[in-house]
Amino acid sequence: MLHDLGAGFASFSDPTYLLLALAGVVLGTLVGVLPGIGPIGAMSILLGVTTQVGPTGSLILFAGIYFGSTYGGSTTSILLNIPGEASSVVTALDGNQMTKKGRSGPALTIAAVSSFVAGTLSIVGLMLFAPALSSVAVKLGPPEYMALCLAGLLLLAALSHGSTARALVMICLGLAVGTVGIDPVGGDLRFTMGSTTLAQGFSFTALVMGVFGVTEALTIVGGKRPAQAVKAPRLRELLPSRAEARRAGPAALRGSVIGFLLGLVPGPAAVLSTFASYVTEKRVSRHPERFGHGAVEGVAGPEAANNAAAGAAFIPLMVLGIPFAPTMALVLAALLLNGIVPGPTFVDDQPELFWTVIAAMYIGNLMLLVLNLPLVGLFTRLLSVPPHVMMPLIIGLCTIGVYADGNSTFDVVVMLAAGVFGFLLRSSGFSMAAFVLAVVLQPTLESSLRQTMAFSDGDPTYLLGRPVTMIILALVAAAVGGMARTSWVARRQARSLVS
Repeated sequence: MLHDLGAGFASFSDPTYLLLALAGVVLGTLVGVLPGIGPIGAMSILLGVTTQVGPTGSLILFAGIYFGSTYGGSTTSILLNIPGEASSVVTALDGNQMTKKGRSGPALTIAAVSSFVAGTLSIVGLMLFAPALSSVAVKLGPPEYMALCLAGLLLLAALSHGSTARALVMICLGLAVGTVGIDPVGGDLRFTMGSTTLAQGFSFTALVMGVFGVTEALTIVGGKRPAQAVKAPRLRELLPSRAEARRAGPAALRGSVIGFLLGLVPGPAAVLSTFASYVTEKRVSRHPERFGHGAVEGVAGPEAANNAAAGAAFIPLMVLGIPFAPTMALVLAALLLNGIVPGPTFVDDQPELFWTVIAAMYIGNLMLLVLNLPLVGLFTRLLSVPPHVMMPLIIGLCTIGVYADGNSTFDVVVMLAAGVFGFLLRSSGFSMAAFVLAVVLQPTLESSLRQTMAFSDGDPTYLLGRPVTMIILALVAAAVGGMARTSWVARRQARSLVS
């Protein structure tokens, strides 16, 4: 393992990889600082250039964006009480209180070091568990893959912010869109309306850039984000006191474990992990009354959790070839555009790619720690960029990316239509993440379902002889049932309070 990791670091003798890692963490921090764009928007905009930088370069770039955005979101949470990312909402509770008490420097340092520790531990977990789980995953058959796809979609719908029913509608819509084109088994055309252009189906790049990139641009214009005055701390003000460091250390370790475990679960794991970590820290604290008033544990724990979840999210993608989150769906799309199909044999088939990306994650984490604290003032000044400058820049980059990917004007039209479609639906509370994940999982779900039906000759009792499938389906049923019951109890209590 150490030899393979050393070979991965040796790949960075190519300066291109080093520049891509640097570009990824800087760009990720920028989009993390700016509320609204996020890693999904940035990755969708850059999806068109992934074929130019190759599979290794694409993974290095996207991993840097993912880790960087997670850190960048915490900066504005602490300094301005504006979470750049949903996963940084919890950080604002105590981080901004520390800023109001004149402790913004230590809060930023604790957030950065906690993120670095958690990111490093999650990469170690990825190194240890991904190869081991690959040997198990290779024994899974179509019924297990069908169950995993259903688990990913149903849990995403149940855990998504907003209405579960609307998330299910978007999942059905995404599955329907994914069926457009040639039937992979029979070879017949499906839902193409006689158009030869649609024979290959909708371009995933165009759809993603539309529903994320163009939709974000339209949302930014529709929003009223005022310019923010930022007072960044000086370098000598960054060091925390000994007492703060002693309280932050255990919280960061607990947050790392919580984040890593929840990162393996389908859905918005990074967001959930921050809430779980915050609740845990408050319960184990001897002074829970400090939370909400500037407790360093309330910064260290959630920041460690969301970074650990970001690293763990790569495991299901690399081991099973199934993305459990929209960001991982974009990483999968980048690999597919380069002819790489992740799955149980990914680590054995692509060892150079796997270990180079692991090395890139270590380097990217170190870059974030070294660069972001001195440059925090520069990054936060981006909040003064007016929306009317941001919107044409985003749409222009999306258009260039889509056209360069397929050399097709039709794809550009699809992107713009998807952007307007996404803006209208998101304004009505529909989840575009559920839509995109359904489009990505549709081929795997369809092929595994049809193979399962062929093996079983249409007999559903065939699944009873597949214990792994039954366990996965039982866990999903229990999780969805438990969340539905919790929601029903909450609504009932709310009605009783009103009456």
